[in-house]
Amino acid sequence: MSSGSLNTQLSKKTSIVGLKLWVVICLCVGIFICVFLFFLSMWVTCQRKSRRRSDKYPLSQIPNIPKDIRVDRVRGSHTNNLEHPSATSIDEPTNKNSGKMIFQLGVTKSGDADNVSQSSSMYERGGRSQSGEEGTSGMVWKQSSSSPFVGLPETSHLGWGHWFTLRDLQQATGRFSNENVVGEGGYGIVYKGTLINGTEVAVKKLLNNLGQAEKEFRVEVEAIGHVRHKNLVRLLGYCIEGTHRMLVYEYVDNGNLEQWLHGDVQECGVLTWEARMKVLLGIAKALAYLHEAIEPKVVHRDIKSSNILIDHDFNGKLSDFGLAKLLDAGESHINTRVMGTFGYVAPEYANTGMLNEKSDIYSFGVLLLEAVTGRDPVDYNRAANEVNLVEWLKMMVGNRRAEEVVDPSLDPKPSTHALKRALLVALRCVDPDSEKRPKMSQVVRMLDADFPYREERRNRRSRTASMDSDTIGGGSADIERVVVKSET
Repeated sequence: MSSGSLNTQLSKKTSIVGLKLWVVICLCVGIFICVFLFFLSMWVTCQRKSRRRSDKYPLSQIPNIPKDIRVDRVRGSHTNNLEHPSATSIDEPTNKNSGKMIFQLGVTKSGDADNVSQSSSMYERGGRSQSGEEGTSGMVWKQSSSSPFVGLPETSHLGWGHWFTLRDLQQATGRFSNENVVGEGGYGIVYKGTLINGTEVAVKKLLNNLGQAEKEFRVEVEAIGHVRHKNLVRLLGYCIEGTHRMLVYEYVDNGNLEQWLHGDVQECGVLTWEARMKVLLGIAKALAYLHEAIEPKVVHRDIKSSNILIDHDFNGKLSDFGLAKLLDAGESHINTRVMGTFGYVAPEYANTGMLNEKSDIYSFGVLLLEAVTGRDPVDYNRAANEVNLVEWLKMMVGNRRAEEVVDPSLDPKPSTHALKRALLVALRCVDPDSEKRPKMSQVVRMLDADFPYREERRNRRSRTASMDSDTIGGGSADIERVVVKSET
């Protein structure tokens, strides 16, 4: 057919409103394209809605967390129970074992766990006392049957905890409302949230400053993502979505030790001696677990009163693992930047950057002295010879004035025996020679031996008396000997 006859055929008018044939063909093609695009858009919309309903995200969004992680940071001071300190830093050499994701949970070195029941006056308010009871106190804490994940649809993709979506946490925190902020600092912001099943949580939203959120996320996940202990703040889960990195913890709403000793909750009452020792004993057990019961061991590196949360039963819970380091069984120490809070940092670590669990033990000793005296580790508002808590206390003990160091707000005061035991434990922990410091399991036994219980202590192990009675039984003379040894 010639082009002329084709043009003639296309130019003929049709019965459709007198339109020419070529116009009708173009309209049909256009209508077909529009219908195709319409159904295509409907299909895409249905797929998106289906994806939102199931809240499923591709596994490609979950980054591979490497075995080797080297993270140290200088942070500003904050005012929250999940905070980081300001710190001095030095260059950090390469450390091939600074972080490993997979934890092999070991059995406790002590074999069976101490199962004790305890009740004591926890704090005083208007002349009335309230009590809290501590249940199982063994090294490894078994999760209770009431799971915080009941009713939540998503599962974990890292092998532990819960994978929360961004929308889950927006809903839990009122779209990260300022009214739900419970703390903030250079690392990010902590919000109080309530999950759809009613569980209260603390959501730590990490700031993505030059990839720092990713590093912070990895450091905390590797440190406590796989471990469980009654005296560790539990990391429930996480959110990984786009550039967002968030950590979700159990919510502990009875303040922290710093607030009870020095600040925000003192109007609620004063922690009694029994309450303080219960909190410190719990933290000692947590550290013994981290140092001696798991492999690789975890060095917290930031033991201080603001990182000790307190629940309504007045159990101490160790929080904030953003500075934590891991040590393999064959490692005596690692070289790292000096991080921590002034007044709590062990002298050998501050001077050399050589870190091991003995650094945590020193910090615990300072913490114990802080609880006994009610004083800050460093207080420039005091006289020159009282600025440093450790040095002042050694001076007081050396001058046979140990009973004068007790927090004046305590009423009633502790017994002379209980005070001397606590001071001796603390002084052994802050010994300038790190090799002379006790292990945290020994600290637990020393503190536990003098702690009052309502019921008779069960499963008393004979070894408690061996080392502990030899080192503590002599009273003030033993304390003075420890001070003299530490000064020589």
